[in-house]
Amino acid sequence: MASITSLGGLTLQCTFGKTDFIIFPTTQGKAGPEGTVTLFSHPDEAPAARTISWPGEYDFNGIYVRGLGHEEGRQVSYVISADDVSCLFLSSPIHTLNDTELEWIGDIDVLILPIDDVKVVQNLLDVVDPRVFIPLAAKDDKAFQEVLKICGAVGKEAVDEYKVKGLPAEGREVVLLRGKK
Repeated sequence: MASITSLGGLTLQCTFGKTDFIIFPTTQGKAGPEGTVTLFSHPDEAPAARTISWPGEYDFNGIYVRGLGHEEGRQVSYVISADDVSCLFLSSPIHTLNDTELEWIGDIDVLILPIDDVKVVQNLLDVVDPRVFIPLAAKDDKAFQEVLKICGAVGKEAVDEYKVKGLPAEGREVVLLRGKK
């Protein structure tokens, strides 16, 4: 089982099996709490222990992490796969994925992305076709509200934590996360 919690902004705390992750922290290069794996959106020439900031494939006791490079390696997004669930965490600013990138990420069950550009979000929802969509409010609240309207999630109540127990058989579930204070 996986659980996903917002730490505020675009930073997430996730647990896959017994492995904790901090994804896209605001402080580049600084490792999270002991035992936590930290995933950064930009490469770091001298990463701290248990941090990932480069494209590639990584294995943490059966939790598979694939880093996908964008902008000629200057930006990194991640796919985390565990217990037959694959989650795609796209870093900001988001952009459309080409055919090679789509093939590389494979089937995605949960799509988590910052809402930077409404048209790009619509394209990603169409091509990735996740069962669960978790939008993250970036800088533009107007774009975020427009995406909620498109997804039929206006007025949906935010939750503190999303636990991936089972995926919807049909349609798409939209989950809003409330950031920790």
